[in-house]
Amino acid sequence: MATRSLFRALVSAKWVAKSLKESQPLKLLDASWHLPTLKREPRQEFEEGHIPGAAFFNIDLCSDRTSPYNHMLPDAAEFAEYVGKLGVGNGTHVVVYDASDQGSFSAPRLWWMFRAFGHETVSLLDGGLKNWKREGYPLSSGRARPIQAEFQATLNAMFVKTYEDIKDNIESRQFQVVDARVEGRFRGIEPETQEGIEPGHIPGTLNIPFTDFLTEEGLEKSADAIQRLFQEKKVDLSKPLVATSGSGVSACHVALGAYLCGKPDVAIYDGAWVEWYMRARPEDVISEGRGKTL
Repeated sequence: MATRSLFRALVSAKWVAKSLKESQPLKLLDASWHLPTLKREPRQEFEEGHIPGAAFFNIDLCSDRTSPYNHMLPDAAEFAEYVGKLGVGNGTHVVVYDASDQGSFSAPRLWWMFRAFGHETVSLLDGGLKNWKREGYPLSSGRARPIQAEFQATLNAMFVKTYEDIKDNIESRQFQVVDARVEGRFRGIEPETQEGIEPGHIPGTLNIPFTDFLTEEGLEKSADAIQRLFQEKKVDLSKPLVATSGSGVSACHVALGAYLCGKPDVAIYDGAWVEWYMRARPEDVISEGRGKTL
């Protein structure tokens, strides 16, 4: 059986700079989003300095704003309209990045969103804006003025898991679940970032903090290193895998890491820990701390 060829998930700063110089048909999107505790304004930072030609993608704005949970996936029509206004067409090679201190934090979420809506030609700028600046490449300032394009989107439901799916899986164990939050939040001994939500984890879930996929410089680790990481954490990439996190952002590092190892079918529990904590029974909130009481 032939192995499916996967689109290039990572591109280097050097490759992007060369492509821009040669006027290659790329669309750069800055998908910066920061935890509320950091008190950073990503759009303001974008206008102060971004990669030339980039447009700003607002993860909170392009979401299901009828949901009580943060930045849940919008429907296909809303996504198509939003990215079309940013200059993305169905034939566009999209390159996503963010301005996090880690090198990459929220950009894998947009990488996953494009793939969930049927757009395979999407890559992540390895090392993000942090590495772009470290390598001495130029920045632009001011607002982006993209030329609108036509984009058609269809959601592939295989990329998304619901609360009910995760709840049923506690008994059925049809798929593995990996949580990408830091260990303290996963264990329940460090506070969550959203008010009113206690830390802890879903029963049977494994923990791989998203930073474990990155080098000290903020670049993505090699496929071999990521493969070893999954093995050390007892994750079997030959079996179904679902990723989660606090609100479904850092979870996408798990999907990206698996993709780099040749596994393109990792789903995201979109409601993530916030939804689970709000809806689950107290006994299904596993925590070394306060947990959940009635």
